Amino acid sequence: MKKLFYLLPGLAVCGCSAGTGPQKPNVIIILADDLGYGDVSAYGSRTISTPNIDRLADEGVRLDNSYATSATSTPSRYALMTGMYPWKNSQAKILEGDAPLIISEDQFTLPKMMQSLGYATGAIGKWHLGMGRGNVDWNSTIRPGAREIGFDYSYIIAATNDRVPTVFVENGDVDGLEADDPIYVDYNRNFDGEPTALDHPEMLRMKWSHGHNNSIVNGIPRIGYMKGGQKARWKDEEMADRFSGKVKEFIAEHKDGPFFLYYGLHEPHVPRVPAGRFAGSSGMGPRGDAIVEADWCVGELYSYLDSLGLLDNTLIIFSSDNGPVLDDGYVDGAVELAGNHKPAGGLRGGKYSLFDGGTHIPLFVYWKGHTENTVSDALFNQLDILASIAELTGAQLPDGLDSESHLDVLLGKGGKGRESFVLEAQGRLALRSGDWIMMPPYSGPETNITGNELGNLGEYGLFNLAEDPAQQHNLAADFPQLLDSLKTVFLEETDGYFRLDVEAEPLK
Repeated sequence: MKKLFYLLPGLAVCGCSAGTGPQKPNVIIILADDLGYGDVSAYGSRTISTPNIDRLADEGVRLDNSYATSATSTPSRYALMTGMYPWKNSQAKILEGDAPLIISEDQFTLPKMMQSLGYATGAIGKWHLGMGRGNVDWNSTIRPGAREIGFDYSYIIAATNDRVPTVFVENGDVDGLEADDPIYVDYNRNFDGEPTALDHPEMLRMKWSHGHNNSIVNGIPRIGYMKGGQKARWKDEEMADRFSGKVKEFIAEHKDGPFFLYYGLHEPHVPRVPAGRFAGSSGMGPRGDAIVEADWCVGELYSYLDSLGLLDNTLIIFSSDNGPVLDDGYVDGAVELAGNHKPAGGLRGGKYSLFDGGTHIPLFVYWKGHTENTVSDALFNQLDILASIAELTGAQLPDGLDSESHLDVLLGKGGKGRESFVLEAQGRLALRSGDWIMMPPYSGPETNITGNELGNLGEYGLFNLAEDPAQQHNLAADFPQLLDSLKTVFLEETDGYFRLDVEAEPLK
């Protein structure tokens, strides 16, 4: 059994290992959406092929114990951008498409840090961190947004591809918007005369299973109501090509570097509508085909960097925002066509879940000439990407961040990684420490509408993930002293944001 001790969440000392000075390679973070630990073949899946993603692992560092902070999108992305636990910000939860920006304009962020080092910074793809200050006017420049938290350039979607507004926003302006066809968005009531999935089911080319029965765009029902902006609306089948093209434009403009790029893939989030050339490519229906499309996106990026001779000076980090889900609101055959495929790779739970499958995600690091085929079982959290990049580049960090540097782990140079960290699933918290995970006693349903287990055990959960990765054996009653020790670590880590009692709950 590993010795347990508590490390104050804080900052690593900046600077590189002895004998080397700070380096300033280009840095690209690719973040897939709802991609599970078992959805990439690099982790041994024999049911789906992801050769381009696998190449990052085969020629780089494969982290087998990597985690997002959260089992849903917005909080995970908040942690990545800020180096702060998202449960410390009450607004860091799944956002609607018209939600205000949840990162303060004066807050320290990863892109601001890169700007301070002379990097050109870009955000392309899924955003889901909010825009504006509330009551967004989509017909004028939206502020604050990506620029205000450190991105020189942005080409993003406001939230998820199943939420309105279904438009691209470039540097705060809706791309392709016509002045005589303004956009209106409302998440409470529909606009007069606008069809919805409930009153015009004949217009649908994809049926909804739950929660997606509002405005119809491209024959697909969405969450929320939207009017106008007809020519600005995206075509789902073209989204991957659009984002890939913008990525290449950004790289070409800044190829003399250094540049920092955040590339938010929208796959395999619902609705899964990949380009026609990927239809049937996986044998698993739209979800599998969307994963194949995501792999293509990674291949396009890799090939383009190679064509410009930039691979040996570009650090690429590939990961996912949270665990997988099959039926997340549309009838697309994901459950029926999965066959022997295990999206979470045999881990328990998935998206929305406090079980390991909710936050245990793929993470690969590739840097030509600096990484080689390495597998690490060190504990690593996406929260620590910020401080690790700071150490690599020599950036200065403010006091009080939760991010820790584990650069050696990222680069495959050894290192222990984290001793412990706090995980979150829709406001519920748990502790991963060494081989163990401790889950407080939450009440509530065992599963949600997606069919994923939530981790509401009603009693303390204590699992040894090294011996029981599927979390089938609750050992809380067998190791009371260990449980008490982990409770202490948990309370210190959460530092007044949480209390442990029969009705475990956040305090802030």
